[in-house]
Amino acid sequence: MKILNRLSALLAAAVATCTLAIPARAEVTLQVTYLAQHVELPPVLSNLDVPPDDLGLAGARLALKDNLTTGKFLKHNYALDEIQVEIGGDLLSAARQALAASPYLIIDAPAADLLAVADLPEAANALIFNASAPDDTLRDAECRANVLHTLPSRAMRADALMQFAQSRRWTDLAMITGGHDSDRTLAAALDRSARKFGMKITARKDWIFDADMRRNASQEVPLFTQDMGDYDLLLIADETNDFGRYLAYNTWLPRPVAGTEGLVPTAWSPVVEQWGAAQLQSRFSDLAGRDMAPRDYAAWAALRVLGEAVTRTNSAIPATLRDFILSDAFELAGFKGRTLSFRHWNGQLRQPIPLVTERAVVAQAPLPGFLHQRNEMDSLGIDAPESKCTAFQ
Repeated sequence: MKILNRLSALLAAAVATCTLAIPARAEVTLQVTYLAQHVELPPVLSNLDVPPDDLGLAGARLALKDNLTTGKFLKHNYALDEIQVEIGGDLLSAARQALAASPYLIIDAPAADLLAVADLPEAANALIFNASAPDDTLRDAECRANVLHTLPSRAMRADALMQFAQSRRWTDLAMITGGHDSDRTLAAALDRSARKFGMKITARKDWIFDADMRRNASQEVPLFTQDMGDYDLLLIADETNDFGRYLAYNTWLPRPVAGTEGLVPTAWSPVVEQWGAAQLQSRFSDLAGRDMAPRDYAAWAALRVLGEAVTRTNSAIPATLRDFILSDAFELAGFKGRTLSFRHWNGQLRQPIPLVTERAVVAQAPLPGFLHQRNEMDSLGIDAPESKCTAFQ
């Protein structure tokens, strides 16, 4: 009995010593601002794709709930401020207001506005997440060291589509491009990607119609595409969703369409269901009353990145979180079958790209056989050797 009592005393002393050796986990509070600049959308023929009022923001709200669920066990608190700047409003003034309260911003704004915010003196030590601008230049020559990107670039989505086309031996391509700047920028990304994977765009046309294609597509589109020659796949660059929907099944040749219509490379889609994605979709639907869109996913990922970094570092210091986020130790479970991480040379979140139709996932890039010496997901988009981004050096 004396021996047992002595052992018990020694065990209790050892436990007490270990408990004293473990420092108490300090309480951490992270305040994040979701800053959105509303822009005037160009007119389109169909009103089927009216953006919801909470596009993007709903994803951040879901991530806040996710972070709070984990944080309550670790004494980590999160708060999300929401600032909406109306069309023509003063975004920079709103950004200064947000930065005075917190160095963490999730921005939903065009590329030029994002750069203007990132270049503010008040943002020098901030950590900004781009959740809506797909422009390749933001990840290239116009990159900023204080900006990380959770939305895939156009180059990433274009490469995903070209990997699929190459895997099917659809190497002769044709392309129809809309008249907006974003359409032409997407067309340039598709052209670059086609050359990257050894394919040719043999015929190109600009969309020239201003007639009501809801009535005339079956007459006009066959004639419009008749002289494009033979090809395996028709690429559509129509980021405003104006005319692409009227091309499928109306082309002169019976060929598949892809790009912004038909087979679409995207950050996220309601048809993504594997790897726990159905559960994420369900939670989002319960919160927002609609399906999750790519910008929702990008905003969700941005706030979850911060939550994961705070969990691992137990810090709310921007420099500490940024260093960890860009390190090899960072991983985010993104419901895409692979852990997500950031490219240290330009701040882009690595992620698989689903290739989807309206009703199903057809494939997910990177596809088998497209290898990379470091990470197969780096076969999508601008790779380190070709990058003009110097801010992250």
